[in-house]
Amino acid sequence: MKGRSTFTILVPSASAPAGINTIKSLKMVKYPVRIVASDSNPISAGFFMSDAHEVLPEIDSKLYVTRLFDIVEKHKIEILMPCSGYDIYPYSENKDKLLKLGALPVVSDKKTMERCRDKMQTFKYLSKKFDLPFTTLDYKNTSRFPLMAKPRYGKGSKGIVKIDNEKELKYIQIKKDNLIFQEYLPGTEYTIDVLSDLECEPIIAVPRIRLETKAGISTMGKIVKDENISDTCKSIAKYLKIRGPCCIQMKESKEGILKIVEVNPRMGGGTFFTTLAGANFPAMILDMVNGKKLKIPKISEITIVRYFEEIVVENGKVMKYDLNLL
Repeated sequence: MKGRSTFTILVPSASAPAGINTIKSLKMVKYPVRIVASDSNPISAGFFMSDAHEVLPEIDSKLYVTRLFDIVEKHKIEILMPCSGYDIYPYSENKDKLLKLGALPVVSDKKTMERCRDKMQTFKYLSKKFDLPFTTLDYKNTSRFPLMAKPRYGKGSKGIVKIDNEKELKYIQIKKDNLIFQEYLPGTEYTIDVLSDLECEPIIAVPRIRLETKAGISTMGKIVKDENISDTCKSIAKYLKIRGPCCIQMKESKEGILKIVEVNPRMGGGTFFTTLAGANFPAMILDMVNGKKLKIPKISEITIVRYFEEIVVENGKVMKYDLNLL
């Protein structure tokens, strides 16, 4: 793929922030790209921002992989971007077959992916070397309150519950299975966007404070320059053997110790904040695939506030509208 002037890129999860923001980042790339968006939702916002789009079955469908390969062959996909918390797993599992078709999935190996998906594995593996909150599968193994109950294989903030006493703890255990129980961290929350090269060598880590979140997605954030946090997160990515991007969630304990909450081996819903601060991860991925020597970009300490934006569709076409005329 080296020396290419244009790429055809598959961007999954086109109805979710990470996918949409990957499309926005790719539109900022200096050389031409052809963006093919995919999602199970036939009216995904990202479909109307891309050059082409395809509807995929849900990830647990037996038809998913077959349909994925059909799309790769039909559009001659060359790069599969890692911006979906679901699609990245079949991308990794089918990496060799995709490569034979000339399509590079920029994802980590299956072992690394599982260590990140299973929060208990994440705790056991990373706590050997890094600070993590106390974590257990056995609710009887803790008398620390408050604490957090969260799905062992959860995504975003879905299903996370704060527990303040023994009664609430027993109730939540009865109601839900596959939970982990974790030390409550009351301090400042960070997301750190990390990019590693195709040989799993970390390149850059950009921390941001999560000033406001809704449904697990940052709606307001502040980019900060903190070499200690950046160096720690690059070490985490290297230790896990992350390939491409990841977003690491960290939060301060009551003693002020910054602890790892989770690692997502993909671009997150707020990675576009890092693009706006000067480090366009999708563009950097294209450069590394193209064999270009990467320059570490200068990061600006900026605050980003998000808002909703509408796309009006009529008869399958995007319609322009003028608020002054409405």
